[in-house]
This record gives sequence, structure tokens and C-alpha cells, in this order.
Amino acid sequence: MPLRTESIEEPNLNLTPMIDIVFLLIIFFMVGARFTELERQYGVQLPTVSDAAPLTSLPDPIYVNIRNDGSLQVEDRDLNVPQLDLLLRAARQRYAEQVVVVRGDGGAPYQAVMDVLASCSRAGLKNVNMAYRLRVGERP
Repeated sequence: MPLRTESIEEPNLNLTPMIDIVFLLIIFFMVGARFTELERQYGVQLPTVSDAAPLTSLPDPIYVNIRNDGSLQVEDRDLNVPQLDLLLRAARQRYAEQVVVVRGDGGAPYQAVMDVLASCSRAGLKNVNMAYRLRVGERP
């Protein structure tokens, strides 16, 4: 007795959602093209500029070098802590976001580094960086 089997339904592809999306995209681009046409309607000639640069340039960082004996040097001038205080306060008055880079010798006394950091704090400078070098063979 032969068994009755259901006929295998052929696969079909429903294109309705894809056609809906294509029509939506066509409408979107047509409306967008219309807006750019409206912008060009008015005969406004925009001015041109050459290379645009900021009106003021940022000041260079202040590099405070701490030598092996604990003495301080800024821009080839030897300073003590009170002189450094005055220099940093004047720099903060000129530009509130002044950058200070502390470059201490590896054998410099820790107290000298702390004096420079305290001077930066007294001047109200928040952007203080410590310079360093990586050991040979190490990755950051």
C-alpha cells in the first residue's frame, strides 16, 4: 500500500520588505536633494580664507630641570624655590592652563622634586607632568 506523502513546497523569496525599504530610501534621498537645492537658491558668495590658525598660540611648556645636587634650572637660569614660585605664578596669570614638565635627574634628592611640585601647587597649576625615559627593552 503506497503511502501518501505531502508535496514538497517550493521555496520562495518574499520581496515585499525589500521593495518597501527601497522606496523609503528613494523618498529620503529625494527630500535630502530638495533641501540642498533650497540652500543654493540664494546667491550668497561665502568668503574664503587661507589657512585658518588660532588667534593666539598656546605657550610652550615650562621645563623645570632638577640636577643631581638638587639645584633647579629653568631656561638656562639657576633658580631657588622662591624664584620658581614667582615664575610659576606669573606664568599662571598669563595662561591658566600652563603646562609644567618636571625633569629630575635619577639621582636627585626626592625633596627637590617635592619642592617643585609644591611650588606648582602653590601657583595653582594643575597640568604638571613628570618626564621619564623607558628602560631599554621595556614597552609602555
